[in-house]
Amino acid sequence: MSEVINNREYRQKVLKELISELHSGKSVDEVKERFEKLIEGVSPTEISEMEHSLMMDGMPVEEVQRLCDVHAAVFKGSIEEIHRPQKPEDVPGHPVHTFRLENKKIEILIDKIKTDIEKFRSQDTHENIQNLRNDFENLWEIDKHYSRKENLLFPFMEKYQITAPPKVMWGVDDEIRDALKDVKALLSDYSSVNREQLADKAEETAVRVKEMIFKEENILFPMVMETLSEDEWFIIEEGSSEIGYCLLDNVIKWKPVRVNVEKKVEKEGEEPSNNGYIKFDAGIMSPDEINAVLNTLPLDMTFVDKDGIVKYFTQGKERIFARTKAIIGREVKNCHPPASVHIVEKIVEDLSSGKKDHEDFWIRMGDKFAYIRYFAVRNAKGEYLGTIEVTQDIKPIQDITGEKRLASST
Repeated sequence: MSEVINNREYRQKVLKELISELHSGKSVDEVKERFEKLIEGVSPTEISEMEHSLMMDGMPVEEVQRLCDVHAAVFKGSIEEIHRPQKPEDVPGHPVHTFRLENKKIEILIDKIKTDIEKFRSQDTHENIQNLRNDFENLWEIDKHYSRKENLLFPFMEKYQITAPPKVMWGVDDEIRDALKDVKALLSDYSSVNREQLADKAEETAVRVKEMIFKEENILFPMVMETLSEDEWFIIEEGSSEIGYCLLDNVIKWKPVRVNVEKKVEKEGEEPSNNGYIKFDAGIMSPDEINAVLNTLPLDMTFVDKDGIVKYFTQGKERIFARTKAIIGREVKNCHPPASVHIVEKIVEDLSSGKKDHEDFWIRMGDKFAYIRYFAVRNAKGEYLGTIEVTQDIKPIQDITGEKRLASST
């Protein structure tokens, strides 16, 4: 394990050195040979860590932003493809699938713009000017593409402490927006503009848009597909229509695969809860009482049945991990970031097989100390019914000292 960590640290050091050399004035060609010799493959996550490290070392965001175009050119062709058994981003309607559809439309428009710029360079007729005006008016639709990325995608990245790429990319997005506005303004008042300067400005803007597409496709999208859970993508998709789409007339609504829990219960012949009392091994309670008692407990509980389907979670006042009702009926593996799915699957496998009865974890989260426990749920015959996750902030318990007796609480 130490060897892996050391290799990762060494690679991070090399990446920082290469970017620093570029910052100092070296050309892409001067550093590319060393990069290809020393780096076998660079993952999107490592690029994120590298950018974050540069900023933590004191390099201003603006400086990293200025290097963005250069290091994208260095990494081009060297970013290893992330293979998955299933690729949810290939499903129509998934936010990344929609982003990529838009990028294809934008690339087609950019190709048209390049052709129209060449015609304009040759002859600035009214028709050629009008064609460019229409082109850049259409290209302004990219503002919706960037807005969805910035307002829906970036907040989730920041949740996972991926802070450098959003800051850098948002800054470049704004630069592209400003450039588009400038070109549109020059085209609207062409009589006072130099033809070659306008053509150069328009071409430079088109190139920057194309470069951003490369960064999204090869750095951003692989990174977020590796990090975000299906539930988080569902939230992003739900909010996308409010902002709108770029150059797309119709967008298919994405529906994550889920199980209808109520129908599943009926099919298995179980009796669903009703307004009558439920008999337990020791006592009876009404469904309303059961719900209130479970929500009163000073901890979070989530139950996943034997088929890996999320069936229930408590809704106490102080939650540690966010839960939405959208997870009910979902496969538990789709409720976690892809990078941690294999851990969840291993836990469930060990509990369901009988290899273990519980698995514990604990992590510090700001002023909280989360104690996370997974228990195998078995019936009286020892048959596996599912897994329950119990999470509690044990910091207040750790802080307890002395005694407080019932007699002294009056």
